[in-house]
Amino acid sequence: MEDDLRFVTTPVVTELTGLSTDKLREWTSRRALVPADVRPKGKGSPAKFSWQTILVLRVAVLLRDSFGIELAAHKSAFADLRTALRSKSFIGLWGNRLALSPSGSWAFLEKGGAVPIGDFLVVELDPHLRILRGRFSLPDAAITAGQLDLFSLPNLQGRKRPQGGPTTRASTNRKSA
Repeated sequence: MEDDLRFVTTPVVTELTGLSTDKLREWTSRRALVPADVRPKGKGSPAKFSWQTILVLRVAVLLRDSFGIELAAHKSAFADLRTALRSKSFIGLWGNRLALSPSGSWAFLEKGGAVPIGDFLVVELDPHLRILRGRFSLPDAAITAGQLDLFSLPNLQGRKRPQGGPTTRASTNRKSA
């Protein structure tokens, strides 16, 4: 059960990244640009991916599609980014940007923080975090300024509150005289 909360399988990753199943397998297995967190145990066994790995894959798709960057040259940069994300909280990433230097190193730029001097390719993280949030039951950006949610978003979607106000056990167990 714990794995179900922390990892998703190939069909979900293709949905979250826009990669085809074949391209995902190429990137995570054959070329190993961004390896899966849990490799398949055999034929028919699914690979499993964390939100950090999917975020790296989304950044890779952006670099390829929007900037025409050859990804194989940045294989070690993707590994470094994945390692850096493991020490970051999902909540702490909201409002941040990710900067890629020409040398292939990454920097996290905090909201309102100083912009580094020099040439960098900058990626806004919030659009990617919004997509990952619902699938992994991760906290929203509004949480950073306040209290954490008591219930996860996917569990509450589609449920409506009774119109008569809150119902307590005592009010439903009354007997008429």
